[in-house]
Amino acid sequence: MTLLVTGASGQLGRLVVEALLERGTPAADVVAIARTPDSIADLADRGVQVRRADYTDPASLDAAFVGVDRLLLVSGSEVGQRITQHANVIDAAKRAGVGFVAYTSITRADTTDLLLAAEHRATEELLAASGLPHALLRNSWYLENYTGQLPTVLEHGAVLGAARDGRVSAATRADYAEAAAVVLAGEGDGHEGAVYELGGDHAFTLGELADTVARVAGREVAYRDLSVADYTAALVAAGLPEGYAAVLADSDRGIAEGALFTDSGDLSRLVGHPTTDLETALRAAVVRSAA
Repeated sequence: MTLLVTGASGQLGRLVVEALLERGTPAADVVAIARTPDSIADLADRGVQVRRADYTDPASLDAAFVGVDRLLLVSGSEVGQRITQHANVIDAAKRAGVGFVAYTSITRADTTDLLLAAEHRATEELLAASGLPHALLRNSWYLENYTGQLPTVLEHGAVLGAARDGRVSAATRADYAEAAAVVLAGEGDGHEGAVYELGGDHAFTLGELADTVARVAGREVAYRDLSVADYTAALVAAGLPEGYAAVLADSDRGIAEGALFTDSGDLSRLVGHPTTDLETALRAAVVRSAA
């Protein structure tokens, strides 16, 4: 059975390939695609089939999907262009006779009003209309969204946000990637028709995030809750493009309303172990930053 991972040069896609190999999928049965195959040449050295494909180039997708049985569509990173790009992947999968597609979506994509969810909801609708057997991997936030900000948080002694006391079910990319590998490989069952609401076992508020950073780093850190408009302005002042800043601030607005919270337990059940907790992830980030 041939398993294909799109976006294999990206942070999540690469981890999915690694998880497949670690869980025992033969390298020769894994296809990893990227716009620039040279960026994942080391996977080819390990026996993985590395192929070039671009979400904007249907012909490249047709060539890459030859002989593929099951496919993971990792959502694209180009917000505003993803519906067309994802449609190209789904159409190519159908032409190639792919038997199953898993898609990395977002928490409750079919009902949430998060700005970030619109393209995910549209993609889910495209999959339903395609007739392809599929599963939805609705990921909550990445813990790396917070651990990656650690140097800035420590510099200013503050976590900024607009999430009030809302709880977010963040998990590591590695945990989400392992779940994707389980579903893609069909472990347990075929997973056709499944909708998984994926998130960490222990949700937290941004106030609790600040407290945990303070405890781990031995520094004073506080959470500063801003209005959505003021948080957007702060992100723009920090150098983010205005459109992207608005999406991030809207996501905090959603956190305040429970949009990125899930207590389904789907993630830990799929991977077969507890998810990585916030403190463990932060301690690892502190070690990395000190290295």
